[in-house]
Amino acid sequence: MKLLYSPASPYSAKARMAARYLGIEITEVKTDTNANPPELINSNPLGKIPVLIRDGEPPVYDSVAIMHFLDRQSGGKLYPKKDQKRTEAEVLEALCDGIMDCLLAIVYERRSRDEEKVHQPWIDKQWAKVVRGLDYLENNLPKTGKKLNGGHFALAALIGYLDLRFNGQWAEGRPELASWPDTFSKRFSHYASMKSAA
Repeated sequence: MKLLYSPASPYSAKARMAARYLGIEITEVKTDTNANPPELINSNPLGKIPVLIRDGEPPVYDSVAIMHFLDRQSGGKLYPKKDQKRTEAEVLEALCDGIMDCLLAIVYERRSRDEEKVHQPWIDKQWAKVVRGLDYLENNLPKTGKKLNGGHFALAALIGYLDLRFNGQWAEGRPELASWPDTFSKRFSHYASMKSAA
């Protein structure tokens, strides 16, 4: 199997970390979505990453579908067995993915428009969602025991992306959230090398 990814993509980071944690062999292929490479477009008509390509089987996308595929491949090692705990992990993942959606909307707004055409009210609206989400996480951090789950990897990917694109804009006043990667890294030593990078 191989994973089409971008080093800066937090969704890619989430899936890559989960696969490494589970010990699932995946060849990672850096992919430039702006170039619309045939392998990407033919595997995902949306042209988005990550995409998991399997031999003789249909490709899997987006990151949530990949995470659940990895969970099945591992015999259920990525999400808790008990329904309530699994739902908690899935909701944490959804919250972190949603915050990442807002952050990417901000980045794309600034990147794709001339400076005078950037719509600041749109950015402010997205940032307000980010602030609410981060404040919630500060006060409701997940327990990080010996077993990690999909929610943990989504949170790790989110913080990695915040450090990459919004460094100095989010950690102040959120000491628990800002220090959480230290706890996570003790459970997953590959974090520093696999989080979002330019």
